[in-house]
Amino acid sequence: MLHKKRIISLLLAVVFSLGLVFRAQASDIKEVEKKGDELEEQKSAAEEQKKSLTAELESILGEMEEIQEQMVAKEAEIQQKEEELVQAKIDENNQYESMKKRIQYMYETGNAEFIEILFASESIGEFLNNAEYITTMSEYDREQLIEFRNIVDLVAQQEAVLKGEYEELSALQSALGEKQVSVEQLLAETSMKIEDLEEQIGENAALLEKLMKEAEEAAERERQRAAALAAQQAAQARGGGGSAYVEAGPSVVSGNGQFTHPCPSGYITSYFGEYRSPSDPAHKGMDFGTGGQAAPTYAAADGTVVIAGWSNSAGNWVVINHGNGITTKYMHHSALSVSVGQRVTKGQQLGLTGNTGNSAGVHLHFQVEVNGVAVDPRNYL
Repeated sequence: MLHKKRIISLLLAVVFSLGLVFRAQASDIKEVEKKGDELEEQKSAAEEQKKSLTAELESILGEMEEIQEQMVAKEAEIQQKEEELVQAKIDENNQYESMKKRIQYMYETGNAEFIEILFASESIGEFLNNAEYITTMSEYDREQLIEFRNIVDLVAQQEAVLKGEYEELSALQSALGEKQVSVEQLLAETSMKIEDLEEQIGENAALLEKLMKEAEEAAERERQRAAALAAQQAAQARGGGGSAYVEAGPSVVSGNGQFTHPCPSGYITSYFGEYRSPSDPAHKGMDFGTGGQAAPTYAAADGTVVIAGWSNSAGNWVVINHGNGITTKYMHHSALSVSVGQRVTKGQQLGLTGNTGNSAGVHLHFQVEVNGVAVDPRNYL
């Protein structure tokens, strides 16, 4: 009765602890999934920003190219106006020199030639015409000089306007160049941000995969524990089989291998891979006989007990998950010292050898599996 109460208490403790573990795992997975969604949203926003910046940069470069074409055209116009200005100044100077020569000539001759022209007139009408001609010549020189001066001033003004427009285009080009540098810098920063987010997304996905795998493994261990406990209770209800309990003794670590010896007081009676029978052509583990006497068995390495109970073939057996796909199995005990869900350390006692299940004598069947495939235990001992 006391033993039955102990099993029930143990079952309740396992269920409660597993419930806490599963809730914690589910919470962790939810948090990682939430973080993944947030990272994806940040990446989408950054990609949109990159797209917008790329379009803005293309617009700036197009505008700068257009302004550059306008500046080249303005330079050609300015060059043309400079040539026109030079020619206008030459024309103005020529007219001025011509006028000076006529004035000088009139001064040196004392206007005698012009007086002779007037007195050579044969009529008053001709006289008046000749006088008007002389006056017209002087007026023409003055008007021509004024016209050439106006042309010079006009061309100079036009040149100044063109240079002003060129300066405005140049300033706009410089401003666009600065904006180009700013946009290119933002574009580079955004690209780096996207790369960083992609790296974080990858790491988060790997973490999520790890947590999901751990959750699946925990669920599988729970299924195995539940099946083992159910089998144990069924066997006890039938009055046959079942797992006796024995207090664990001190831990024992022996040997120089990765694992400690699971039954250091025993001797090998069967090796891995030996022919057993037509139904069991290759032995999946090693058997250690103990001379018909119950002897302590020990955990080969640190791990978690996923099965500790009764099996019709394995008798009272223990299965330990060591992580990284490595599992060890201990079969045919007469009594057990551990329970499902218990964390054990290397060399911790698991129980006593026996002759339970499908067994032909007191011994321990020790089996090592990597990713569910049985391997030779001697590689670990």
